[in-house]
Amino acid sequence: MSWETVIGLEIHVQLSTDSKLFSGGSTSFGAEPNTHVDLIDLGLPGVLPVANRGAFHKAIRFGLATNAEINQTSTFDRKNYFYPDLPKGYQITQMALPIVGKGSIKIEVEGQEKIINITRAHLEEDAGKSIHDLFDGETGVDLNRAGTPLLEIVSEPEIANAKEAVAYFKAIRQIVTFLDICDGNMAQGSMRCDVNVSVKKSDAAELGTRAEIKNINSFKFIEKAINFEIDRQIRILEAGDSVIQETRLYDSVKNETRSMRSKEEANDYRYFPCPDLLPVVISDEELIKIKNNLPELPDEKEKRYVKEFDLDSSEAKIIASSKTMANMFEGACAKTDDSKLIANWLVGDISALLNKENIDIDESNLTSENFATLIERISDKTISGKIAKSVLEEIWETGNDVDKIIESKGLVQIQDESLLETIAQTVIDNNPSQVDAFKGGKDKLFGFFVGQVMKETQGKANPQSVNEILKRLLSES
Repeated sequence: MSWETVIGLEIHVQLSTDSKLFSGGSTSFGAEPNTHVDLIDLGLPGVLPVANRGAFHKAIRFGLATNAEINQTSTFDRKNYFYPDLPKGYQITQMALPIVGKGSIKIEVEGQEKIINITRAHLEEDAGKSIHDLFDGETGVDLNRAGTPLLEIVSEPEIANAKEAVAYFKAIRQIVTFLDICDGNMAQGSMRCDVNVSVKKSDAAELGTRAEIKNINSFKFIEKAINFEIDRQIRILEAGDSVIQETRLYDSVKNETRSMRSKEEANDYRYFPCPDLLPVVISDEELIKIKNNLPELPDEKEKRYVKEFDLDSSEAKIIASSKTMANMFEGACAKTDDSKLIANWLVGDISALLNKENIDIDESNLTSENFATLIERISDKTISGKIAKSVLEEIWETGNDVDKIIESKGLVQIQDESLLETIAQTVIDNNPSQVDAFKGGKDKLFGFFVGQVMKETQGKANPQSVNEILKRLLSES
C-alpha cells in the first residue's frame, strides 16, 4: 500500500532581547536557577505586564524577510493550562491577531527547490523549566526562562518527509541568525520545534490523524524522530488500527517516540483576550524604519560574492549559508585580497571537517580571528599550504591562537634560497639514477625531488622556491 506523509513544524525561536517579553527580568543564559525572575514572571497579584518593543521589532524583521503579512495592530491572549513551570496558570500569547501573518520560505533538498508556506509567526512568553535529574525522586523548577520572548513560527502542513523538515528548520535558523534576532543555539534551547506528523493513503483527500512530537532541538533528532514516527503510524494503520491524536516525546537514546498525553485542542486552553494588555500598534513610519534597516540576507550575500569577489555560485552559496562562515570570509577578505584562497579553504578543508563531525561552524573551535590570521600567514608565506593544514587541525582540536601554534611548533616556512639550494643539490647528488631517468624523459620524477626536499625540511620549505631551484639545478646537472 502506498502511503503519503504530511508534516508541519512549529518552531520556537527565543528572541535575543536583553529583557523578557513583559518584564525587566534578564534573559541571559546559564545563571543560577531562579536568579533572573521578576515579580511579573512569578505572576504575583497586582503586577501588570508591559510589552517589550524590541521583541516586536525582531518579529517584524522575520516577517519582512519571509515576505509575510505584517499586522500593524496585534493583540495578546491568555492560553490557560497548569504546569509547575508556569506560575501564573496561563501563558500570554497571540492567538486571534498575531504580529506576523502568512509568508513563505524556500528550501532545497537534493538539488530540488520547494516553497514552504508559513501560516503565522506569533509572539508569546516562554515557560520555566522543570529539572528532573538534580534531586532524587523530586523535580525542581527553574523560572529563569519564564517570560523570555518567543517567536513561534507555524508552517503549513506542506512538508513531505524528514529531509524536507530538516531543510526547513535549517532555512529558518539561517534567516533568524542573519537577522540577528536569535543566536540559533539549539543546545541551549534558543531554537526548538514541535513536529506534527500524519500519514494517509496516497489517494486519500483527508489528512490522517496527527501526532505532535514536542521540543526537538537538533537537526539529527528531527530527522530520526520523524522517520520513527512515520514507521510507527504506518505499522498501526497496516495492522488495521487507528492512530491516536496525542502529544509524544522523542527519546534520542532509544531512538523512539513515546506518548506524553492526549493532544489538546484549542478549546481545551480556553483562550480569551488578555485583559492586562492593550493592542499593540506599529506605525507606518516605524515599519518603514525596520524595513530600511534589514541586514543583508543569504541570497543577497550569495549574489554579491559572485559579483564582487568572482566566486563560483556553488562556493558563494556554501559560504553565504552560514552567518559565521560569511563573517569569516569577509573578515579574511579585509586582511588579504586573495578571495579565491579564502573561499577554497572554507569550501574545502573547513567544510570537510564540518561534514566529518556533522557540526555547524559556530560549534567548532575555529573563530573568525583565527581563520583570518591563518589566511594571512599563508599569503605572507610565513607557512605553506601544507603546514597550514596541520595548523588548522590544531586549532580544530584546541582553539589555540594561530601564531602561537606556528611559534611553539617551529613551523615558519624556510625562505632562505641559499639554504634551499644546498638541500636541493644534496638531494640531486644522493639520487643519480633518478636524475638520469628524469633527464631521459621521465618528467614525473620531478615530484620525487620536490618530495625529498620537503622531507628534508619537514615540510617547511617554500614550495614555489623549491620548484624553481630544482628546475634550475636539474637542467644544469
